[in-house]
Amino acid sequence: MPKKQLTGIIVSNKMQKTVVVRVESIKKHRKYKKIFKLHKKYKAHAEEAFQEGDRVIIEECKPISKDKKWIIIKKL
Repeated sequence: MPKKQLTGIIVSNKMQKTVVVRVESIKKHRKYKKIFKLHKKYKAHAEEAFQEGDRVIIEECKPISKDKKWIIIKKL
């Protein structure tokens, strides 16, 4: 089974080897059909240094710590 991959923007890089990535998704309300945006923040493991505002692809992996279950695979 392939691992999930999400695209997002780095909003924080203040931790060691960890960045916070904000992922946006677009949903449509079932009844009223209005389109709206949702966002969620994920903590991801980063071996190299990234800057805030970078667009990255994160991939699901085995848990690295309590909160980190994603790893950065590519900078866009």
